[in-house]
Amino acid sequence: MFCQKEASDQSFYERSPLMKEGSEMKNITKKQTKKGKVEKRQSVGYAFIGPAVFAMAAMIIYPMAYGLYISFYNTNLVTKWKFVGLRYYIQAFTNSEFYSSVLLTFKFMILVVIGHFLLGFILASLLNKEFKGRTLFRVIFMLPWLFPESVIALLFTWILNPMYGVLNAILKSMGLISSNMSWLSSGSLAFPTIVFVCIWKGYPLVMTMILSGLQSVSKDLYEAAMIDGATKWKQFLHVTIPGLRPVLTTTLILDSVWWFKQYTLVYTMTGGGPGKATDLVSLSIYGTAFNDLQFGKASAWGIIVFVICYLISKIYRLILKEE
Repeated sequence: MFCQKEASDQSFYERSPLMKEGSEMKNITKKQTKKGKVEKRQSVGYAFIGPAVFAMAAMIIYPMAYGLYISFYNTNLVTKWKFVGLRYYIQAFTNSEFYSSVLLTFKFMILVVIGHFLLGFILASLLNKEFKGRTLFRVIFMLPWLFPESVIALLFTWILNPMYGVLNAILKSMGLISSNMSWLSSGSLAFPTIVFVCIWKGYPLVMTMILSGLQSVSKDLYEAAMIDGATKWKQFLHVTIPGLRPVLTTTLILDSVWWFKQYTLVYTMTGGGPGKATDLVSLSIYGTAFNDLQFGKASAWGIIVFVICYLISKIYRLILKEE
């Protein structure tokens, strides 16, 4: 009887309006406390990412927005500000100089990227095998990527010098050439020479990415393929390539965009010459802005190059997307 009375009293208090109101207030207090803790954590997170967001806005977003703004003006950034609208964008598609420069840049990018992937794939496959001194060779083959582009450009300018360059001396001593070659001053040799130097400079990135991808492919897949009688070539096509697809997609996009907007190596070694032999679009934009003082025109060309780089990445993703 005592237990039944106690249970009935408890159910009475639970049904009473005061107890219900007190329970609701308690739940509201808990929710407010929890919400306050979440907001506090979020404010701390915003405080941590604030400097990075500010730096990105100051160094990336603002320059891009300002470049887009001045692309609608004929300006020298000091005294001349004449609104021209979309004139420079329209001229870019009818200007033979810009058109030929973009085509030359595409040719340059394709040759360099193909060279990177061929050399990078061969070296990554060799360095993925187990042999004595493998770590040392990995470090040695990474060295070109560690040097700044300006240093590489000056180094090869000295090596390829027609008067006292080391390359001419070596080739003459081997009897391969009879007279000194002007590697960077010849209209027919300058472009392939620049391509070779850029391949040498950039292959370590592709090699490292592919090597990391090869190490993530399970050896069990190769063993299963061998049991099924697959040759080395079929293992490469049906095991290696599918396993490397995400790595290859990312690397191809990064490498293509990076070398499409290449400036430092080419400008330091040839300045776009001789003539227009190595006049990439980045050098054309630089010359238009700082030599001709047509900053609006150069900004419009720069915006077009940005769109081209974006389209390159989108096309690669569509082509290489997983089925």
